[in-house]
Amino acid sequence: MALISLQEVTLGFGGPRLLEEVNLQIERGEWVGLLGRNGMGKSTLLKLINGDILPHNGSISRQQNMRVAYLPQEVPQHLKGRIIDIVEGSLDALTPATSDDEHHWQRQHQVDKILSRMDLDPELNFETLSAGLKRRVYLARGLVRNPDLLLLDEPTNHLDIKAIDWLEDFLKRWGGTLLFVTHDRMFLQKLSTRIVELDRGKLFDWDCDYSTFVKRKEDMLSAEQTQNELFDKKLAQEEQWIRKGIEARRTRNEGRVRALKRLREDRKQRREFSGKVKMQLQTENRSGKLVIEAENISYSYSAQGGALSNKIIIKDFSTTIQRGDKIAIIGANGSGKTTLLKILMGTIQPTHGEIRHGTNVEMAYFDQLRSQLDETKSVLDNVGQGRDTVTINGRTRNLMGYLEDFLFTRERVHAPISALSGGERNRLLLARLFTQPANLLILDEPTNDLDIETLEALEDILLDYDGTLLLVSHDRAFLNNIVTSSLILDSDGNINEYIGGYDDWQNQSVDETPASTSLKPDSVSKTESKSDAKPAARKLTYKENRELAELPQRIEKLEEEQRQLTLKMETPSFYQQEGALITQAVNRLDEIQIELSQAYHRWTELEA
Repeated sequence: MALISLQEVTLGFGGPRLLEEVNLQIERGEWVGLLGRNGMGKSTLLKLINGDILPHNGSISRQQNMRVAYLPQEVPQHLKGRIIDIVEGSLDALTPATSDDEHHWQRQHQVDKILSRMDLDPELNFETLSAGLKRRVYLARGLVRNPDLLLLDEPTNHLDIKAIDWLEDFLKRWGGTLLFVTHDRMFLQKLSTRIVELDRGKLFDWDCDYSTFVKRKEDMLSAEQTQNELFDKKLAQEEQWIRKGIEARRTRNEGRVRALKRLREDRKQRREFSGKVKMQLQTENRSGKLVIEAENISYSYSAQGGALSNKIIIKDFSTTIQRGDKIAIIGANGSGKTTLLKILMGTIQPTHGEIRHGTNVEMAYFDQLRSQLDETKSVLDNVGQGRDTVTINGRTRNLMGYLEDFLFTRERVHAPISALSGGERNRLLLARLFTQPANLLILDEPTNDLDIETLEALEDILLDYDGTLLLVSHDRAFLNNIVTSSLILDSDGNINEYIGGYDDWQNQSVDETPASTSLKPDSVSKTESKSDAKPAARKLTYKENRELAELPQRIEKLEEEQRQLTLKMETPSFYQQEGALITQAVNRLDEIQIELSQAYHRWTELEA
């Protein structure tokens, strides 16, 4: 028997139903990833399974004595006290504390075991913990009950990369039955053995891992679009026929009229796919080659109002950021990533050192706290700021149409900010940000709360962006696909730079780790046993594959430009121009040669 079974379950709260006669079975030992766009009802489905709410129709069957642990998106605010008391308190609902010594010992042993496995200090106060550690305590509170089914709603929210890695490893070792909601594609790929998607009130069951699901889903949407187009074509033909009037009233055509009515009803019931977010970036003015230069900058502040010694956030850091660089800033929560961004922007002055900005630098800043949004105004007013139109890349657009590109319906644009979900707020801030011409984009956690489709749309636009990008994100796949280099912050204020994204940093970190360290035990053994072997060729990242595919076309364009310029310089009339134009052409020819050499070198490097 399945652990839990939903039969013909229906649920709605006004408007289109969140669930329409859905069926779902979860067997013991499965790891199921639950996907769907923001607002589709994923969290509601988890609450149904947990028993927090009841369906309007249908039934939910649970295996007898099944224990469920549920970790919601937000950790409840009422929890206070020592970690050990909070975790042990979860057992009271199952077996209330008694004076029996053996029973007490069993409870204490269970609590100590889970706290040890999750690396939690039992005496720490819950209120003093970071958001990531609070989520870990709440997870321990659920796991101490030895649940048959673990429900996780966005478990990676507010976690830094190190904490996400820890959670993945822990869940793999735990090995129980798991149903989880996440927009973290790497987390999905590593943990899910089955994908269930909630889309327009229906559940679609994909018995495969995440990467296979992506391919199959694309094929399904293509087939659905073709089917809808054929249906709409037939409906249009029948509507044209009925308008002829007399022909339709003949007795022998009554069946055709009834069929048309059924077509109309079917079309009325169809819930359209809401489409993808459409984004455009504008860079009206190109910056100079140098964008930002930092020279020996440090930043510290006095802890507890100066009562303690200075807390060092950044120590003796130097870098040069050039036009076109796409740089990730990675570090643990509280390591100073936002502080570094603001120092590079110039809104915070370093304690020591100097920051210089290049010429024609136009910045646009995405604030992870979304403080740029006015809570007292509607969606429309936050973006329009009193205007009915916006100008994107020289083209004037109606504000309503522009917001529809970010999936805000005409009814939703008048909603106050307080009524929006986290994902909607992020989309709104992106919509506002992209109305500003900018050749330097500074994005602090833009991926929080965004669904996978919106994440991929943002990825595509940033890949094509020819300006400069500074990016803070805990989404490892997002970093791998976009950035050209990464700045890694540690707890001592040191910042190290690595070429490439998250996976590149991990690979280079392993290469730099001495064989005697215990940072990654499996990597250490490889280092010891193959110290003289050549490093294995690593798999190209998404960004590198794309770069490799585009290099031949880029080389061809450069060679054609070189040929045309050489032909022009061979004509006598060329040297009758102004001296400045001649110098410009000669310099450009030199630049092309350098760019070609670099392109050929990069092509060889990637193919190797």
